[in-house]
Order: sequence, then structure tokens, then C-alpha cells
Amino acid sequence: MDRFWTLMSFLHSLAGPLIMLLYPLYASVMAIESTSKVDDEQWLAYWILYSFLSLMEMLFQPILEWIPIWYDVKLALVVWLVMPQFRGAAFIYERFVREKIRKYGRLGGGGTTTGHHHKSSSPNVNLKNKFVDFMAHKKGEHEDS
Repeated sequence: MDRFWTLMSFLHSLAGPLIMLLYPLYASVMAIESTSKVDDEQWLAYWILYSFLSLMEMLFQPILEWIPIWYDVKLALVVWLVMPQFRGAAFIYERFVREKIRKYGRLGGGGTTTGHHHKSSSPNVNLKNKFVDFMAHKKGEHEDS
């Protein structure tokens, strides 16, 4: 019986990297090679959400260490994000992330063009736009201010 639990423990610890990294890496490459835009959106949304989840996990690690089932909850969430039947990553992105970007940022037709600053009610958006404009300038171009 001890060997069974050892095997189960090994499979459990192996499931995370397989589900969270290996399969999404493979699926992302396949999405890039396909002509469909739907799978591209799913996997780009997955990597955005996985990065955010990893960052939050790093920030809240002292708290999460006290939650014994955290790894299992995270694994279940990532399974939902990854499974093509659910398209969870695309759903979360469409439902929540895109809404926040539209509300606080600029999305769809309101993009930044190099050298042009648009008025915005949010100072964070202006700062972001200035950074994007700064990064977009080519060598030798100087901003007239």
C-alpha cells in the first residue's frame, strides 16, 4: 500500500507541470501553426492569466502556505483554463480582463500611435502611453517638448 501512495504522490506532483506548462506549451505552438485565430486567443489568454496567477501566488505565498489544499485548487483552476472543452482562459479574459482594459485603458480603435498623446481621465493610462511612445521611438528621433 505504501508503494501505491508513493506512486499517487509522484503523479500528483507531476500533474502540475504537465497541465500548467507542458501541455500549454505544446498547444501554443500548435495554435501558432494553425490558421485559426480562436486558438491563438485561448492560449495567449492562458499565458496572461497563468502569469498573473503565478505573480499573485508569489506575493501571497506566506498566506497560501497555510491553506493545505491550495495546490489542488490551483491545479483544478488551471485544468479549467486549459481544457479545450471549457476554453476557460478565453472566457476569463473576455469576461473580466477585457472589460477592465476597456474601462481603465484603451482597447479597440483607441490605440496609441507613436508621437501622439491622447487625453485620458486616468494618470496611469497617460503614464503607460508615454512609456509606450518612448519605447516606440526609433534611434535618432527626439520628442519635441
